[in-house]
Amino acid sequence: MKKKTLPLLQNVTIEAVAAEGKCLFHMPTASEQHPSLVVFVPFCVPGDVVDVQITRKKHSFAEGEVVRLVQPSPKRIEPQCQHFGICGGCKWQNMPYEEQLAFKQQQVFDQLTRIGKIELPEFQPIMGSVKTFEYRNKLDFGCCNKRWYTREQLQAMPEGRGLNEPGIGFHITGAFDKILPIDKCWLMDDLHNDIRNSIYQYALQHDLSFFDLRQQTGLLRDIIIRCSNSGEWMVLVQFGPVTSPPSPLPEARGDVSPKQLRKEALEREIREQHHFDKEAAMSLLQYVADKFPQITSLLWVYNPKCNDTFGDLPVELFKGDDHIFLLMEDLKFKVRPKSFYQTNTEQALHLYEVARDFAGLTGSELVYDLYTGTGTIANFVARRAKQVIGIEYVEDAIEDAKINSDVNGIANTLFYAGDMKDILTDDFITEHGQPDVIITDPPRAGMHPDVIKVIMNAHPQRIVYVSCNPATQARDLQLLDPDYKVTRVQPVDMFPHTPHVENVVLLEAR
Repeated sequence: MKKKTLPLLQNVTIEAVAAEGKCLFHMPTASEQHPSLVVFVPFCVPGDVVDVQITRKKHSFAEGEVVRLVQPSPKRIEPQCQHFGICGGCKWQNMPYEEQLAFKQQQVFDQLTRIGKIELPEFQPIMGSVKTFEYRNKLDFGCCNKRWYTREQLQAMPEGRGLNEPGIGFHITGAFDKILPIDKCWLMDDLHNDIRNSIYQYALQHDLSFFDLRQQTGLLRDIIIRCSNSGEWMVLVQFGPVTSPPSPLPEARGDVSPKQLRKEALEREIREQHHFDKEAAMSLLQYVADKFPQITSLLWVYNPKCNDTFGDLPVELFKGDDHIFLLMEDLKFKVRPKSFYQTNTEQALHLYEVARDFAGLTGSELVYDLYTGTGTIANFVARRAKQVIGIEYVEDAIEDAKINSDVNGIANTLFYAGDMKDILTDDFITEHGQPDVIITDPPRAGMHPDVIKVIMNAHPQRIVYVSCNPATQARDLQLLDPDYKVTRVQPVDMFPHTPHVENVVLLEAR
């Protein structure tokens, strides 16, 4: 069946910002019932006049890509990063930061009103990030044996040149098995670019294999780099299995039948088909350690699984400590490779200041900190509370939370590891006491309905809800609305140049 040709639309004006960092305009249709169709396009600015090639068309919407910028919007600025428009990370670098903040403020308002459908107070102005570049303390880079080429690179490529060059960088949306090589990323201190690029050059010079996402083999698989405002650096290299050479044919043995020999050879071949080239891996790590003495924690993990997660795998120490410390006010927080910590270090302080302010602590309150991670919020508010109880499902994070309390001389915290809906039960509250304040900072999916039910049964006077996804936050606020009224809303920008926004809400018992 011949594929239907999709239209090229000329001289269309981008109307507004949409979800996921895209923009939108309306395309006229021949339908009387639906005279226009909304079209979503990436990497635009409201007011741009562009030519758009429609790439996907459904009954209720369409998607397209800009093929020509006819007239730039007065709001458009020059992106700082050379990878803008290809890398999907900083989709708003072509927009002034003040405009980004305005759109994020509107996004929080739209989602809380449209999804939550509850009474809301006047929103406080969004809190902009202290830094708009070099603000992250962690970046994760994939290693792949097939790099991504832009259309222009392919057209300029000499005929006969191979396409299977490796790369270290970010995964391309819609092409899971390819990596966009990154020369310079502006989101972290520039040392991380030197570390990543040096590993890439070493790998090429020493013929190290890069991971093949389809075959699930290749030595270099992933690199995580973290830095601290204490001056420490952590680098974790994730290694994958490499293909072994064919096993030699077994020699005939008089005491074993040919059938048994064949069986042993097959079992050995299966067992040895893939292996960890530890010698090559350790040589790479030694090179990194020698070249970058700034790295205070150099780690590695062997991951033969079919995904990059390593929470269930042992992490090995090559050099230095197995952790770094991040500083907040007069506190130190120990962060290990499996630990979560807010990736915008300076803005995390302001986010937690908002949460602490909303909690209204006087020193006599019992506080429950749900989804506590490494105990950053719990320890941050502990000195203004009677006691803080933190709950988190990652056991390593809870161990770090306990250590963070010890390091900072905080004696009024308790931490429990396990699934939130299994630990936070009515029996748990009976044993530990009814909380005066609950602070909750769940993942993007929001809170499980069982957790919301227990919170409502516990009936604290105040709930401080910190969210990285206002849409799921709005859903949860609606469930809490029968017993709690939203009295304060404070959006906080943790990720400049992206559509992501954090939001802090105070709920008070009716």
